[in-house]
Amino acid sequence: MTLVQGLDYAAVFIFGLTGALAASRAQLDIVGFIFLACLTAVGGGTLRDVLLNRDQVFWIADAGMILSASIAAVIVFFTAHFLESRLRTLEWLDALALAVAVPAGVGVAMALDQNWPIVLIMGVATGTFGGLMRDVVCNEVPLILKKGELYASAALAGAVAAVMTAAVTDTTLIILLICGVTTFALRIGSMLFGWCLPVYKSHPPRQ
Repeated sequence: MTLVQGLDYAAVFIFGLTGALAASRAQLDIVGFIFLACLTAVGGGTLRDVLLNRDQVFWIADAGMILSASIAAVIVFFTAHFLESRLRTLEWLDALALAVAVPAGVGVAMALDQNWPIVLIMGVATGTFGGLMRDVVCNEVPLILKKGELYASAALAGAVAAVMTAAVTDTTLIILLICGVTTFALRIGSMLFGWCLPVYKSHPPRQ
């Protein structure tokens, strides 16, 4: 198993946990848990692989990805009621999944020798699209669109860090590690300390 495949597996499992937690908050049945876990787990990677025209979408090439997400769903179905706050747990797991999925997207794009703008887009898309689909299906305001949240910007910063690191070293492990650490640090900083980017504020029209 390659490093990128390992990252894909980790992202699938952790995003699967978040999808199942969202299902628990919506009080779905076990089939709903598995559906939402799988949708969340493979959404970003599917978009990445389709846009990059890879030979096969990653979870079709390796059905173990779907099994991993399904196992995550079953685990949460039987244990979610023990959690003090399922929403807070979802947010923390989502931050971890983001920090794994962005390097996975970056790694795939770099392995295909894509130019740096495509590397950035694939990193952000892989990290954010599954969670976006999860929140839309559950009729929640997507984390990526919440005011005052570093989410897509954290993913973008992680991808930028990877591109910059690749300019000075060709060691994939270092490149993707810095990508993940940057993404996670910014996302957690936003959650714990309120780090955010300035938001647009409209002004009254001039007379």
